[in-house]
Amino acid sequence: MKKNSNFQSKKNSGQKSKPAKARGPVQRDAKEVMAELVAKLSEGLGSKATAEKVTEGNRESALAPNRDRLTVGVDLGDQWSNYCILGLEGETLVEGQWRTTPEDVAEFFQALSGARVVLEVGTHSAWVQELVVSCGHEVLVANPRLMDGGGKKRRKRKNDRLDAKKLARIGRVDPQSLFPIRHRSKEVRQDLVVLRARDALVSVRTQLINTTRGLVKSMGTRLPKCSSPSFPQQVEEALPAELRESLLPLVRLAEALSDCIQVYDERIEKLGREKYAHTELLRQVKGVGPLTSLAYVLTLENPDRFAKSRDVGPYLGLVPQQEDSGDSQPQLRISKAGDVMLRRLLVGSAHYILGPFGPDTDLRRYGLRLCERGGKNATKRAAVAVARKLAVLLHRLWVSGEVYEPLRSAPPAAVTAQEAAA
Repeated sequence: MKKNSNFQSKKNSGQKSKPAKARGPVQRDAKEVMAELVAKLSEGLGSKATAEKVTEGNRESALAPNRDRLTVGVDLGDQWSNYCILGLEGETLVEGQWRTTPEDVAEFFQALSGARVVLEVGTHSAWVQELVVSCGHEVLVANPRLMDGGGKKRRKRKNDRLDAKKLARIGRVDPQSLFPIRHRSKEVRQDLVVLRARDALVSVRTQLINTTRGLVKSMGTRLPKCSSPSFPQQVEEALPAELRESLLPLVRLAEALSDCIQVYDERIEKLGREKYAHTELLRQVKGVGPLTSLAYVLTLENPDRFAKSRDVGPYLGLVPQQEDSGDSQPQLRISKAGDVMLRRLLVGSAHYILGPFGPDTDLRRYGLRLCERGGKNATKRAAVAVARKLAVLLHRLWVSGEVYEPLRSAPPAAVTAQEAAA
């Protein structure tokens, strides 16, 4: 009877508190909590023997404090890098600098016994990591954006020497707080250079075209609308006579850049066809071409690094930032973490899917529903949302190798009616 009455009272209290938004902490018996804690500790001790069998994919979760080797913190600079070496008890053994060159890096770490080296991610961190690992050391590459709370909390006293010491101390005691990242392989980075070089040329061409149009507009005339590749042919004869001599070199330079971009496009098409054949799985989606598919494959490199396809959205910075505190849950912009070029390409593909030439797909229907809500920047929000779903979809196609179904979630009757109308 006591159990039934307690159950009934809990049920009634649960019904009364259902409309309330805030819930207080659940009161539990101290003995029950201690028994549960002892059981968890026993499980941890029992599984300690199998901890050495952790796979490479879970390497970050297997990081432990470094108490039996030296710990080296390195703050990489463009010309000079600061280092700090900690002993077995955490004492500072030596601090100093060396030039950020392969020769000096190799000379320094070859003379050092096996240690844990902590770097900060940056321009030089990829090749430095490869060189230090080849010298027989363990290397952790820290993510400063997550270490410092997104970079919003600045220290009052900051310099490269203190940064190196901070990296060494955190890497020795609590390596999880470094949020270590994993660099792409050298081969993938070399192929990514092709895409980034093309992206730089496109950016310069866009700037030249906009500058030419702006200078002509300032004189009271306008150039005809056209695409970027056809700009030199369409505009050369339309330049005002008084500005022709000044602006013709800009037009010719834009034409030369278009030729170079076309060469890069052919090279990217060849890379995707011969070296990364699985890009064909991603190109099943209308709006995803050879450039976007290759950029996606090279940026992610290994699809198995993500436990779920939905993890790709936050990795590419296509989800909102979060700064919740108590009852305050402000709506913020997307985090814009990850690769800028790939995020821009995915948003461009999303605009095509939502545009007049986009085919009828689940992605398009989802984006159009968001556009119908109206409000400020509804179309831009819809494009970003579609880009996030597109990133998740591409990962699923890559992992599963399935055939893409544009209207997978559509009811069969609606599809049949659509085909009959066609």
